[in-house]
Amino acid sequence: MSPDDPLLKILACPLDKGPLSLLQPEDVLYNPRLRRRYPIVDGIPQLLPASGEQVPDEEHAQFLKRINAPEEPPS
Repeated sequence: MSPDDPLLKILACPLDKGPLSLLQPEDVLYNPRLRRRYPIVDGIPQLLPASGEQVPDEEHAQFLKRINAPEEPPS
């Protein structure tokens, strides 16, 4: 899955129905509101509630920095 994939605009967290952020190179979708990550396996998001994993505080802080960082312009 790539950051410009149109599917990202319609995917939602199965628990709170809010938007998800793609994190690469981990290949996970992340919900910062619930601090849960969902794996992407062979290009297919695993969005069952049981597939989500709770993220520790330190990892959550790192993910938030990456999500909120301005995008670098293409070179």
